[in-house]
Amino acid sequence: MALFVGVVRDQNAGRPVLRLEYEAYEEMALSEMQAIDREARRRWPITEIRIVHRLGRMEIGEASVAVAVASPHRDEAFEACRFAIDTLKKTVPIWKKEFYADGAVWLEGPGACDHEVGTRS
Repeated sequence: MALFVGVVRDQNAGRPVLRLEYEAYEEMALSEMQAIDREARRRWPITEIRIVHRLGRMEIGEASVAVAVASPHRDEAFEACRFAIDTLKKTVPIWKKEFYADGAVWLEGPGACDHEVGTRS
């Protein structure tokens, strides 16, 4: 089994981050996450895969995204896990807003509210 858990960092590009907020187009996000699940299963001998991304306000150190992949062999599990998180960041409509002491900025890439979007196989 391979597991990736992304946590809210306290720095970005040398700038102190106070917190994050994530938003998503949930229906499309779920559809894209299900497509990642299907493609990973097509490429690797996966027995289980779970992909979850939280939405809403996130504090420093909190987990915001998790990908877990179970496979008979660890190499395939690691490859599928990397594929899933990298693809999620590129294709899933989740947006991230970083808050600093002097303002806030919307960033490219994944984002998330006090609930979760995820896949269950």
